[in-house]
Amino acid sequence: MIYQNNPAKITTALLLAAGTGSRLRPLTGNLPKCLTQVNDTEILGRLVECLHENGFKRLVIVVGYLEEHIKSYLAINAGDLEVEYVLNADYSTTNNIYSLWLAKDLIKEPFMLIESDLVFEANMLEGMLYPDRIAVSKILPWMNGTTVTTDSGIVNKVTSINLNTLAQVEDNLYKTVNIYSFSLESWKKIVTELDKWIKAGNVCDYYEVVFSEMVAQQALNLSCVYFDLNKWYEIDTIEDLNECEKTLYGKGSNTQLTA
Repeated sequence: MIYQNNPAKITTALLLAAGTGSRLRPLTGNLPKCLTQVNDTEILGRLVECLHENGFKRLVIVVGYLEEHIKSYLAINAGDLEVEYVLNADYSTTNNIYSLWLAKDLIKEPFMLIESDLVFEANMLEGMLYPDRIAVSKILPWMNGTTVTTDSGIVNKVTSINLNTLAQVEDNLYKTVNIYSFSLESWKKIVTELDKWIKAGNVCDYYEVVFSEMVAQQALNLSCVYFDLNKWYEIDTIEDLNECEKTLYGKGSNTQLTA
């Protein structure tokens, strides 16, 4: 997809890290999910390294559960990133749609939205540094959740965002990686829709519900960036952690449970 006016690269990232990571217990009993170690390095540390390598200047992070650990970690490890925090005090009773909505007053520029449970190689972000893109991957057996359908005639164009549909594998069906980049124009439209959903009390939904509706209405136009297979992983459970270390780093069973 060709972008007009050659927009500058995105240098602001929004990271959602408010949740309890309950499916990753007992590792998240005393630490937030993003501080889980993968191959001896915290997920958050890897994300910060990726941002540095891709020229990011600012990190806005939504915190909640055990927020002080994240703040302490970034105080030491953020380097020259400008870090700003948004508190989701209702993290235990809300979902990521609410965390995203809470960040609306701090995000006034194009930005990249990243979930805090992702492990990937830094160079895979290169295609995401321009507005209105979505990271996707071919579907592997371990994947679940949201997918996108692409236009059969325009390979990179997203025609629908499909919630919890991995029943079949098709040539133009891809798994979302949970990384998005947005122009300021798109973000303003998203905020308008988020306001409606939150006002209606839908604080326990996923933000993909809003994105899906907007794509269906052609109010949000996204272009796909394809992440390489076996070079990224989403970590929700102990099993995910073990498989991530085995797939990406060639390691055996995770030893953190006995630490």
